[in-house]
Amino acid sequence: MESKDLADFDKYPKPVQQMIEKALALTKRNLTYRFASADPANGGMDCSGTMYYLLHSVDIDAVPRQSDEICQWLIDEKLFHRTENVTSLDAAVFDNLRPGDLLFWSGTYAHTERQLPVSHVMLYLGKRVSDGKPVAFGASDGRSYEGKRRCGVSLFDFKLPKAADKAEFYGYGPVPGLMKQGATEDKKKK
Repeated sequence: MESKDLADFDKYPKPVQQMIEKALALTKRNLTYRFASADPANGGMDCSGTMYYLLHSVDIDAVPRQSDEICQWLIDEKLFHRTENVTSLDAAVFDNLRPGDLLFWSGTYAHTERQLPVSHVMLYLGKRVSDGKPVAFGASDGRSYEGKRRCGVSLFDFKLPKAADKAEFYGYGPVPGLMKQGATEDKKKK
């Protein structure tokens, strides 16, 4: 996928465009899913490692390393939108969802006790021009894209878990400081 394949990409804020371009570049590196890795030099990364690496690449250095801690970061910054018992991306709770937002799930795998139950994080890219379907970027060892299971740092269909699934979509929110980074870049250019 190229950025031109995302509906209205040219209207995204510049910092979001830059972050998504870097995310799309990572999908072309054939990186696998590698638990506990946040460095593509290891041949792959896990979900939170991928977000950690991506956000550092756009000078967001305050990002924590673990998915639940990243979610807590958004909560602390009062940027988090909690979703509960949602069955459709058309639900009103998604009215504030924007390309470049971080997406969080709970119950995707068994983990040690955490303050928040969040176990997975991805980046919302927007909707495809071709069919209007929502797309996410991240690392997974089994989510799908266009109905085909994928393992690694890639693109994925953004869809909600079924009611019978153990996983739950937990919420979403914008990257803290990303838009300020864009303002700082604009000032540097002047």
